[in-house]
Amino acid sequence: MKKNVHVVGAIIENEKHEIFCALRNPNMVLANYWEFPGGKIEEGESPEQALSREILEEFNCSIQVGEKVEDTIYEYEKFIVRLETFKASIVQGEPVLLEHTAIRWVPRHELLNLNFAPADIPAINKILVEK
Repeated sequence: MKKNVHVVGAIIENEKHEIFCALRNPNMVLANYWEFPGGKIEEGESPEQALSREILEEFNCSIQVGEKVEDTIYEYEKFIVRLETFKASIVQGEPVLLEHTAIRWVPRHELLNLNFAPADIPAINKILVEK
């Protein structure tokens, strides 16, 4: 039986309408995939609390979590992930590269040019049709 994992991801947009993306490092699960940054929800946390904590831990900046964009269940080879993605904005600091291989601000229309983790694709498709 595959393990179920519940995670959250932040779709952080800057004033130039670019989206913050992070490249998972070779030692992470789903290595070398781009993702909307975030992580696992810990016991007793809301998705929004988990997202704020993860961004602070992994990128040393604070965010304000906004509306939910997508709620996706995706079955990978070894586990099943539920990914809830939320719009977010940075309220303090600038993202710092701490755990990932790379970080990048990407124009919305170029998101699909990156090799994103499959669970992130439904959220990308949803934000691509927004005005």
